[in-house]
Amino acid sequence: MKILVLHGPNLNLFGRREPHIYGTTTLSQINQRLEQLAQELGVTLDIMQSNHEGALVDFMHAHIDSAQGALVNPAGLTQHGVPLHDAIKAMPFPVIEVHMSNIAAREAWRAHSIISPAVKATVQGFGPHSYLAGLRALVESLRETAQV
Repeated sequence: MKILVLHGPNLNLFGRREPHIYGTTTLSQINQRLEQLAQELGVTLDIMQSNHEGALVDFMHAHIDSAQGALVNPAGLTQHGVPLHDAIKAMPFPVIEVHMSNIAAREAWRAHSIISPAVKATVQGFGPHSYLAGLRALVESLRETAQV
């Protein structure tokens, strides 16, 4: 089972960017934790980060027939990423939206996600654990669906 992990704009700055909100865990450390969990769950990950929406959309398109699910942290595209929203809706597999912070508890303009209506579920507010919880829930959900 292959799961995509997409990290949106500025997430390459985790560990340095607003540590009072995002903590000091780097993107590399998050990816390492995800890879460890993926190994425990018996799945493979294809991970990418881009500061460009089109690159994220292209990545999803390139894996439309080879992935079984995806985790997406849309970051700054959460409120305005219409092409990303549309790409997620076009995927034949479930996508989980993840956020390190609780976007509803931050600035009012961050509270609304246009990505949320396109995804199966959202996990937010648990720091790096949002990614891990999202991966675990996605894999378990896919396995339950496969047994039906």
